[in-house]
Amino acid sequence: MIADFIRRLVRRRAPQPVSRSTSRATRPVIAPQPGSVAERAIATTTVLPSGRLRACARTARGVGRLAAITVWVPLSVGFEAVLLLVPGTAKIRWTRMVWGGLCLLLSLRIRVVGRRAGGVGGRRARQNGERPVIYVSNHSSWLDVPVLGTVLPSNFVAKGDIEGWPIMGLVSRIGRTIFVSRQRSTTGRERDEMLHRLMVEGDNLILFPEGTSSDGSRVLPFLSAFFAIAKPPRLPPGKGPVAPESEAEAIAARPGMTPLIQPVSVVYDRLEGLPVNHARRPVFAWYGDMELGPHVWQLVKWRSMRATVLLHAPLDPDDFPSRKALAQAAWRAVAAGAAELRQNQPQPENETAYACRPLAGMLPQDLERNRN
Repeated sequence: MIADFIRRLVRRRAPQPVSRSTSRATRPVIAPQPGSVAERAIATTTVLPSGRLRACARTARGVGRLAAITVWVPLSVGFEAVLLLVPGTAKIRWTRMVWGGLCLLLSLRIRVVGRRAGGVGGRRARQNGERPVIYVSNHSSWLDVPVLGTVLPSNFVAKGDIEGWPIMGLVSRIGRTIFVSRQRSTTGRERDEMLHRLMVEGDNLILFPEGTSSDGSRVLPFLSAFFAIAKPPRLPPGKGPVAPESEAEAIAARPGMTPLIQPVSVVYDRLEGLPVNHARRPVFAWYGDMELGPHVWQLVKWRSMRATVLLHAPLDPDDFPSRKALAQAAWRAVAAGAAELRQNQPQPENETAYACRPLAGMLPQDLERNRN
């Protein structure tokens, strides 16, 4: 009897089960107004996979990009090897297309702020008195090469160790890279080669005066030895100028043919649409004893990236008393610009702001030259 009373009491106090259909029906559903901002946001929202599906998607993305790069690089570089036999600036323009295609396959967009000094170059340009340009930039990653190679119609000056690398060495040689060993016994020969490329063949050059790559959080001091090609050492007192011994020296001795120095700041400031902070900077930085293969593999798995190239006002070496003063002025410009970009400070975009496309990285000023 007591047990029956307890059962009835428990049944009376127990909550009644609510069916799912009843609970869902009682919840008010508010739909966004047609054409409203909320409706457009819902329509454009991409639902990302999570956990294991996301890892599989990243792996598939990386494999697909590596496969596309494996096809693009040999074909484009092979065609560039053929263009080496053709006179004119076709090889310079095609090199920009090679780097631009690589950036496109990496989903690496490039934003350019400022105006590039100089033109495409070439023998005819030097004969017409076009002044050569040496671009000096900070260096934090191997990505600096395709980014700057897309924006600037130039050839790189790299350390001699790269020449012996299995694949990169061959690509660099076909791309007409100048290799330097920084040994006193070869300094004169390397300087003569750079002078010949600047003055006779009409190539502009890209230098990384830090001498090595950094972690991307700061710009290392510039080594003044990299500016010797633009600022030769002073002659001893009482000794007059030496007569030019080569065609390159004769052209360099002409008034107004001293190479201009244009500082360039490169910062990777967007990763999958979000600003890059201090914690995300190692995604791009490649320095020290880091292996290239693992770094490339981790990089190709990201959906999208962006690099900003800030072109500063060019410097005239004749305005500076020494190479050290010239190196300091270039370093201050590059370091200040890189700091502003790392802090995501707004930059004036009245000159250029474009996404990297496989169109030889042409800037609006290139189109202006073509119209003229």
